[in-house]
Amino acid sequence: MSKLLHILVPIALGIAVLAAWEILVRHFEVPRYVLPAPSAIWQAFLENFDALMAAAWTTFKITVAAFILAVIVGVALAIVFSLSRTVEMALFPYAIILQVTPVVAIAPIISIWFGYDRINDVLLLLAWIVAFFPILANTTIGLRSADHNLIDLFRLYGASRWQILWRLQLPGALPYLLGAMKISGGLALIGAVVAEFAAGSGTATGLAWLLTLATRNLHMATAFAALALLSALGILIFFALSFLEWLLLHRWHESAVRKTL
Repeated sequence: MSKLLHILVPIALGIAVLAAWEILVRHFEVPRYVLPAPSAIWQAFLENFDALMAAAWTTFKITVAAFILAVIVGVALAIVFSLSRTVEMALFPYAIILQVTPVVAIAPIISIWFGYDRINDVLLLLAWIVAFFPILANTTIGLRSADHNLIDLFRLYGASRWQILWRLQLPGALPYLLGAMKISGGLALIGAVVAEFAAGSGTATGLAWLLTLATRNLHMATAFAALALLSALGILIFFALSFLEWLLLHRWHESAVRKTL
């Protein structure tokens, strides 16, 4: 019953908000170019279905590619940091610089470097910059958090540095990595959208550029439909990564093991 309520209560609240939105917009006769009703947004979604789906697919591809690249580079660099304090001291400040540099500020510069005929590569790079740091920082912390008594025990039995890393540190860092991935997945989507706003459209138009065109032409219902799709993509990414976290941790880690009273 508790699980059912966890599903039904948010759905009921969402339906109530949409109904109130529809009623208030109709009652006060709010113009569609200011705030369209949910029914108008749904109509715009159906009328522009093909364009919206194509744009969503473009944004999704860039997001996933940037996320995978962030995971690969972040984990690899975190492993290097765990093996060498010198490398960590040398490179970590530059990773922080990447994190704190606004994407909007560097998008025009990177666009010029890559060329406007390769805007999709620019979007991928900018989305990766946004998504990269949480993976690196959390995985590094996870690798550093291995029990020192267990490390000493491994060394006592003659384990090499790589054996300690593979059999002790990486499994211990997995919850940190999976938690960072849930953050990074959303950031990759945000990075792809912000990058497209800043750098413009590539060979295929993403949701951000479609939203920009819709608002310029005061097609607010289409703009809201694009926003709804962006939200749906973010929710899909979050729940997919949450399921992956449960799949990898539910048999052994305290954060995912079901507690019984």
